[in-house]
Amino acid sequence: MRAKYILTDIEGTTSSVQFVYSVLFPYFREHCHEIKEMTSNLDIQQAIKKTVELSATLENKKITSVDAVIDTLIRWSLEDRKVTPLKTIQGILWQKGYESGEIKGHVYADVALALENWKNDGLKLGVFSSGSIAAQKLLFQHSEAGDLTPHFSNYFDTTTGGKRETSTYTKIAEVINESPADILFLSDIIEELEAADEAGFQTIQLLREETIPAWKTCVHTFNEITL
Repeated sequence: MRAKYILTDIEGTTSSVQFVYSVLFPYFREHCHEIKEMTSNLDIQQAIKKTVELSATLENKKITSVDAVIDTLIRWSLEDRKVTPLKTIQGILWQKGYESGEIKGHVYADVALALENWKNDGLKLGVFSSGSIAAQKLLFQHSEAGDLTPHFSNYFDTTTGGKRETSTYTKIAEVINESPADILFLSDIIEELEAADEAGFQTIQLLREETIPAWKTCVHTFNEITL
């Protein structure tokens, strides 16, 4: 296997899923009320507007106050909904936590050195996660292993498309101007690997923690990947 570009998932791949559920999500829910004081922020304004629209179209519920928006966002967080306005506001609030030092981004012990080695070998690296691009950058910038953002050339989130949709990976290949066959996608989720595989990507399943092996190529750590 020889790739020119490595695209990696975050949760269950570079970082523990438990970090998201035990640190990031609780922090968001604890601080979500703070968006009432941040409505001059254009990204917050747009996310609030989109939350109202999605509530109406997806749930047939009419939202008439910021308090109701907050309640909806907290519920969506508990349900782990993959919707853009939730991810946007999570990223904004997590930035506050990262910059204050209240949050440090978890990465597995093998990740930092592998990223460095791959980049030194001439490979380009990118991230594709359901978390917002802002949240991705914060996790890697304020990681327990230091600032890892210099390793990455691109970041992709749900604004590009669903992680289980083949067309999303085709679009990513076009954006980074690489042939799908030259891109290696790393994830723990079979449906994501299937979509990337159908788009022509090379694929490997990461078996972190309790992940069940269910793909044609599996590894436990980045150290086991041979390129």
